[in-house]
Amino acid sequence: MRRIAVTGSAGLIGSALARSLSADGHEVVRLVRREPAAPDEVRWDPERQYVDVAGLRGCEAVVHLAGAGVGDHRWTEAYKREIRESRVLGTAAIAEAVASMDSPPQVLVSASGVNFYGDTGDRAVDENDAPGDGFLAEVCQAWEEATAAAEEAGVRTAYARTGLVVARDGGAWGRLFPLYRAGLGGRLGNGRQYWSFIALHDHIAALRHIIDTPTLSGPVNLTAPEPVTNREVNAAMGRVLRRPALFAVPGPVLRAALGEFAGDVLGSFRVRPGKLLDSGFAFAFPKIDGAIRAALGR
Repeated sequence: MRRIAVTGSAGLIGSALARSLSADGHEVVRLVRREPAAPDEVRWDPERQYVDVAGLRGCEAVVHLAGAGVGDHRWTEAYKREIRESRVLGTAAIAEAVASMDSPPQVLVSASGVNFYGDTGDRAVDENDAPGDGFLAEVCQAWEEATAAAEEAGVRTAYARTGLVVARDGGAWGRLFPLYRAGLGGRLGNGRQYWSFIALHDHIAALRHIIDTPTLSGPVNLTAPEPVTNREVNAAMGRVLRRPALFAVPGPVLRAALGEFAGDVLGSFRVRPGKLLDSGFAFAFPKIDGAIRAALGR
């Protein structure tokens, strides 16, 4: 049995990771922003840069997933600041807490995103590629840099650069399923933009693979082996759900509805998981149809 701490354990990925670890007999320590109400909870306050370090004693790994939802609100300047600070301040607090321990965890896995690469168009990229441009690319760079204290303390640190997680309940994909079930699904913009997706099952397995693989550190892309275009996603959703997917949302309409965030929705992120593949990770659902079926429990 291992003791593993998780931030963001109430979210889509964090809750699934906690269930997976607990099912295998591991002890999960959940970092919470309120007063702990259960034996497995530990207090932290990212805005105040506070972590109850005593609660992390004995943890072999820390998985840091907390951060404000990118698509939860329109991007006002205030909300953009919240997106950035929730990631950078929280990550710095966790990294500094880990670095201060006499016996720190062996590994810190800190969330990041494929937005790090910016809009890649038709060009495929992997962990060897440089950062791109744009608000979320800048946020991802600052997010990853905030782990510095842990790295300098000798803790193996990995940045889990996540793509679009295919899940039924939660996340961006969770909002798509009701639309397609109602026959209102369709491509976004011209549909030629690449979506780097990953099944929730594979995402959790990949996080655990990073924890268990001593050679994995630095950026690790958590995406399926071959990204697909939005047109291909649209066709796959129609096939699996057996519903028409004839609608299209033009770019200008998306920009009017979503504001600045529309640029990332319409952006192309053709990201490949070079390090996962090289380290021997096996995807259970490498293709988009299989990832959608897995999300639906089929």
